[in-house]
Amino acid sequence: MTFLNYLINGLSLGSVYAIIALGYTMVYGIAKMLNFAHGDIIMVGAYIIYYSMTSFGIDPILSIVISMVLCTVLGVVIERVAYRPLRNASSSLAVLITAIGVSYLLQNTALLMFSANTKTFSSVVAIDPIKLFDGQLTISGEAIVTIAVCIVIMVGLTLFVNKTKAGQAMQAVSEDKGAAQLMGINVNGTIALTFAIGSALAAVAGALMCSTYPNLTPYTGTMPGIKAFVAAVFGGIGSIPGAMIGGLLIGIIEILGKAYISSQLADAIVFAVLIIVLLVKPTGILGKNIQEKV
Repeated sequence: MTFLNYLINGLSLGSVYAIIALGYTMVYGIAKMLNFAHGDIIMVGAYIIYYSMTSFGIDPILSIVISMVLCTVLGVVIERVAYRPLRNASSSLAVLITAIGVSYLLQNTALLMFSANTKTFSSVVAIDPIKLFDGQLTISGEAIVTIAVCIVIMVGLTLFVNKTKAGQAMQAVSEDKGAAQLMGINVNGTIALTFAIGSALAAVAGALMCSTYPNLTPYTGTMPGIKAFVAAVFGGIGSIPGAMIGGLLIGIIEILGKAYISSQLADAIVFAVLIIVLLVKPTGILGKNIQEKV
């Protein structure tokens, strides 16, 4: 039963990584850029929820909705101010360096506003844990909700991208921005919508992550953001199902690595597995080779 407990904890943590990775993979799949500030938007979302509940006494669900709205606005503003002017830059390094700069800007702004003191985050999940096999296997309410939310988001995003007009516009922009614009698609609006969706998902991920791991600091989103990026690459960046699979696998590997090998080496194990997978399949688990026509 101990292994099953570890496995469920891994699925729960992996579901958080998957939700964050979905934001990464949406932005990369459409705009072909890596938004390394994504992890810090998670931190901002968690702080909004924390102060909404503690300072204003707002209901947890409504606090999450407020956080999603504000993070959506933040994501769109970041895209408009920091990334859009560099979209046609001659070097992709310009966008990458800007993304890192935005990340540090959010972190240091949070330090000035909230200080470096650790805040204790109250869980937004009100479901009691489920005990099975005479209490030998315990599934926390946070784990149940996190896994369920991850599945719902993955299915919802897949349907949105494949079945809606906005989703089809995203696919067209992803394929060829110039051709999409000639067909009358608002490329700027489509990319902004992608950032909005990714930032809203970051707020949800922040709520679920901090409910399970209740310590909140300005650096809360940094390492989860990096691991979620690893998960997106692991599953095949640009693939929505791949992001989910990658997130779940990274979470399971991390928890099992801590339990059976070393808690200090768990992060190294995660990155080592990524390297091995990319050596065997450079595009990731569900990634596809794209041949450019000249």
